[in-house]
Amino acid sequence: MMHSLRSTIAQPRSRRRLARLVAVVWLAALAGCGGGGGSSGTSASAQCDVDSQKSWLRDYMLDAYFWSGASPNPEPAAFDSVQTYFEALRFGGSGAVPADRWSYITSSAGFSQFFGEGKTLGYGLFVNGLELQLPLKVRFIEEKSPAAAQGLVRGDVILAINGRMATDIVAANDFSVLNPAKEGDTIVVQIAAGAGSRSVTLAATAYTLTPVPAPRVLTLANGSKAGYVLMKDFISQAEAPLAAAFAGFRAAGATELILDLRYNGGGLISTSKLLASLVAGSAHNGKLFTSLSHSAKQSARNSSYSFSATEPGFTRVVVLTGERTCSASELVVNGLKPYVQVVTVGAQSCGKPFGFNPTASCGSTFSAVNFEALNALGEGRYYDGIVTTCAVDEDFNGALGDPAEKLTAAAASYLQSGVCPPVAAAAQERARALSVARRARGSQPEPGERRGMWAD
Repeated sequence: MMHSLRSTIAQPRSRRRLARLVAVVWLAALAGCGGGGGSSGTSASAQCDVDSQKSWLRDYMLDAYFWSGASPNPEPAAFDSVQTYFEALRFGGSGAVPADRWSYITSSAGFSQFFGEGKTLGYGLFVNGLELQLPLKVRFIEEKSPAAAQGLVRGDVILAINGRMATDIVAANDFSVLNPAKEGDTIVVQIAAGAGSRSVTLAATAYTLTPVPAPRVLTLANGSKAGYVLMKDFISQAEAPLAAAFAGFRAAGATELILDLRYNGGGLISTSKLLASLVAGSAHNGKLFTSLSHSAKQSARNSSYSFSATEPGFTRVVVLTGERTCSASELVVNGLKPYVQVVTVGAQSCGKPFGFNPTASCGSTFSAVNFEALNALGEGRYYDGIVTTCAVDEDFNGALGDPAEKLTAAAASYLQSGVCPPVAAAAQERARALSVARRARGSQPEPGERRGMWAD
């Protein structure tokens, strides 16, 4: 039995002001060539020719990069683009610390659209691309996207996209067709339908994100109630629906909590702090959630975030995780562990204990690692991801949050028994081997995803 929680509450006035301020500052800073300041006080490049941008980038990385002094510092002249030079400047790894696979450059327009407006350009169609397995399935659909409007749902089997067979797409590990270059770009998706198939044409648009879709209360077999909330993106637009969801859980008498972060690549630290505060509740108000530690050169920027909660929380939370659980979502898991019982169900997370102070220059936003995040016990550095309490393979079938959906059912079972669902040793070893293989090839984000935690 489940009850949808779609009521909303007004954001506190201070939060609304903060959200508007963040949006205005970023929109202004990220606009145009040469506009905007750097996270360390380094101004954006005064000129936008390639040589000037490379020179600026070298100075910025020497000043603000977390591994400044330990990373390469080649002369810029040998590189023909800002992107290739950026890659050459990234830390190559040392000892237990792996090479920097997290820093990246993105369009300032797309960055500000995502964080400032709560929108993104795309089709709203997400597939099980990291797994490189067949059948190729729809794993997630954005509620207000072209894919949702055309009736695509989680679990649909994709046979081909633009005439290219799914077997070829998976074999080539090439899902770039799902990244439109501009509004109006179209793709034709062939979906299995009974013994045959049907074709759906999707036109890319800038759609509004739904970061907290359909929270609900599940009635467990033992009669107790569990709140279920899926958190897709840590953006300021998520804060009001998050608060409404937890208010609904309390009103319904939920004593347990299932937090679905399996597809959450991260976002704003302030929003992840809000979520963690709602989970931990007033019993831990004012206690340290996370501390951010910069390089020695930037140590004056070290900071911390504390819980802020006035309502009761939960003493235990089951978090659904996977290799798409990254950065700011891992931060929630790590930050809660000193205070509440955190049980993870699913697969090991992506392994990104680092974050960014986003810096704009010449129409690009540079998310280069600027700090690492530690919890109240000084724990972090989960370079290989946060290991799951209960390993459960996802099958990409069933509506998220449905009591019959595989990971949701496993979480509900654990809440009642305190025991992980049985997993065959061979299956667990296969999952571990696949995880290692994905990390070895870089485990890049799939189209439409953003990985990171951004200080704000």
